[in-house]
Amino acid sequence: MLFGLDGIEIGLIIVFLCLFSGILSGFPVAFAIGGAAVISFGIIAALDSAGLLIHQAIDTGSAAYDTLVAQGIHPNEISVFRYPELPRYGTALFPQGWEMALDRNISFIVNRMNERVLAGQSIETLLAVLMFVMMGITLERSRIANDLLTTMARVFGPWPGGLAVSVVVVGAFLAASTGIVGATVVTMGLLSLPTMLRNRYSPELATGVIAASGTLGQIIPPSIVIVLLGTLAGDLYATAQEARAQEVGCSDALTYLGEAAVVSVGTLFQAAILPGILLAGLYAAYAFGFALFNPSKAPPVIDGGAAGRPAQSRNEALVWFLGAPVALIGGALLAGAVGLVGSQDITVSSYTDRGEAAVLRTNVSDRCRAAMIELHGQEKWDRAVAQQRAIDESGGAVEAHERSAEELAVARAEKIAAAAPLSTSIVTGFVLLALLLTTARGVVPGADPRPLLIGAAGVALAFLADALFISPLTSSGASFLILAIPLALTLYGVRVAVGMLGQSDLLRVVFPPLVLIVAVLGSILGGITNPTPAAALGAGGALMLAAYRKLKEEQRSGKLIIWASFAIVIMILAGVNFDLRVSRDTVPFEDWVAFFVAQGAYHFAMFGILYACWVLFRSGVLPPVVRETAKVTSMVFTILIGSQLLNLVVISFGGEHYIQQFLRSFDNEFTVFLIVMLVLFILGFVLDFLEIIYIVVPIVGPVIYGGSFDPKWVTIMIAVNLQTSFLTPPFGFALFYLRGVAPKEVTTLQIYRGVLPFVLIQVVGLALLWAFPGIVTIVPDLLPGG
Repeated sequence: MLFGLDGIEIGLIIVFLCLFSGILSGFPVAFAIGGAAVISFGIIAALDSAGLLIHQAIDTGSAAYDTLVAQGIHPNEISVFRYPELPRYGTALFPQGWEMALDRNISFIVNRMNERVLAGQSIETLLAVLMFVMMGITLERSRIANDLLTTMARVFGPWPGGLAVSVVVVGAFLAASTGIVGATVVTMGLLSLPTMLRNRYSPELATGVIAASGTLGQIIPPSIVIVLLGTLAGDLYATAQEARAQEVGCSDALTYLGEAAVVSVGTLFQAAILPGILLAGLYAAYAFGFALFNPSKAPPVIDGGAAGRPAQSRNEALVWFLGAPVALIGGALLAGAVGLVGSQDITVSSYTDRGEAAVLRTNVSDRCRAAMIELHGQEKWDRAVAQQRAIDESGGAVEAHERSAEELAVARAEKIAAAAPLSTSIVTGFVLLALLLTTARGVVPGADPRPLLIGAAGVALAFLADALFISPLTSSGASFLILAIPLALTLYGVRVAVGMLGQSDLLRVVFPPLVLIVAVLGSILGGITNPTPAAALGAGGALMLAAYRKLKEEQRSGKLIIWASFAIVIMILAGVNFDLRVSRDTVPFEDWVAFFVAQGAYHFAMFGILYACWVLFRSGVLPPVVRETAKVTSMVFTILIGSQLLNLVVISFGGEHYIQQFLRSFDNEFTVFLIVMLVLFILGFVLDFLEIIYIVVPIVGPVIYGGSFDPKWVTIMIAVNLQTSFLTPPFGFALFYLRGVAPKEVTTLQIYRGVLPFVLIQVVGLALLWAFPGIVTIVPDLLPGG
């Protein structure tokens, strides 16, 4: 063996040396990865042909190997790491020659490009990357960060370390609205770093908090990292769990796990909410604590002022900003808990549900039963056995069948009797409008309260009308007519309230992008749609928001953009509340009206988006947005192709299997995952997150996703770990971005020193997620689609 190393070990060393050399060569990373794959394969093939690379493989025909198999040990668990005493024999890395391996690699890369880049199942999800990138770049060009930083600095400036806290808040806000790390770091570096230095802030704290806050876009949804990881995690988890089920003697993963082995990008977005807030909170806590212990290095800005017009007194502020919202939301939740508010949907399926099945399948082999008891526990298995026995005694599970007219009538009557007096959708909508009224009262407490009181009367009248006149049998059209007067009164008050809210700098700056964030994330987290349509909504909304701001800068009317935004809302409401399928045999008049309203709203909304594009094109904003979007998206897909080629090279000489055997040689799952996390952390010093996702995760994924860990927790842990790749010296991209815009008096060493505490905070965040996995899983468990 060359240098006393196994041939596969030398092959892995060659691959990684070629990869790092290619990245450090200065060539674009996307092309360096593909080039490293070609060069490393050529070197390995040449050494193998010369007989210099010998792999010591386990002799599967030996008596010792047969003994292990006879003891019930699965062949996948037998490796040179776990059983080094097994007989081995020397073989070439490419037993059938490098020509066969090359032919196989070319075939695989063509197939994988077709599956993952051109026309595969994951291409729809990857399209979300393009539109989220466009959304982020458009919002960055619309100078949203400029207004946010200015306003937040005035809000938090009087606090110790207030400017640093304001940078964290804006970083989290931009993460949820843009998610583009480079744009966020550069923008905040240009706008806030000079201000912080002028106010005698420590250069280390200033640069560290800017670089760290800019990377929050990697974890706070909509995150490109989570979209890319999610497309891999879904395939890796499903495949790994199927293999795990086969190893323990079960027919499939559904039987073994008791549930489908599925993880989606939308579920991962739900799982990332609390970890993202946790990291932002840790950053802000560090900045505040640093200021308390080093007041001279993070002094308060006394002349910062407060944003907007404050309430006349602290008591009024507590009443309108805390008491009233808590009363409204709490009252609605309480009404839902006691049955006053609920769904009034009385739709009945023409087919019955299939009879209830046991929590676990019990008709399995003895070996599978033992594995399932070990996984789920004896108590759950006994419950499943009892449930299955009861089902069998009652004649077996009843299969679904078409209901008769009498069964349909009975089922519908049961739903009508069980319907709540107040509709959830009506209560939710009017509570949101009421929150606008109460907030406006707090912003301008001295204004004439009569318009707000009229709006509040409209809300109360809507609840009364819903309880008295709207039943589950009331059609959508009739419900709209009944609520027309209460809605008109409420909207009158809301119109005045919006004008009052505009007097607050904070609300005027935060509200438009906040609406966009709620629309995009709300549709994903609420299980209404998947990330791709939500990303399209975000991209269109960002274009309209940027165009509106540009028209305001030119002192021109933006009413067309506002009306187009309302048209989108009307279109969505019509689609939710009416059946727009006009191809049915019988279509009620109200559904025809809603169909034409939705069609008109759709065409007007499209006209508004096209008008927004024209405004941005005319003002020179759209061309650079399109160029940057194309550049970033092309880089992502080119890295995807190059990394697939590199992975195939590693697979072709057995490197992937060798690494997986090493990881599986550890009996403890936590030990394996800890090793993987440490490797990812170290690679983050020299590799970008894209290379790690596409090169490393597919190799180690079958092992870390093939155990008993929750796939959501595994993926979010990886995402938080990858976030450090932007911060860790010497090649952290956030550090390069900040170095490019920092003043000359700020040294590179100060940037490195400033970011180190935040790297440690990342480690603390990872430790908290490790110790308390519920931080990741609680939101998906509570929200629909989780």
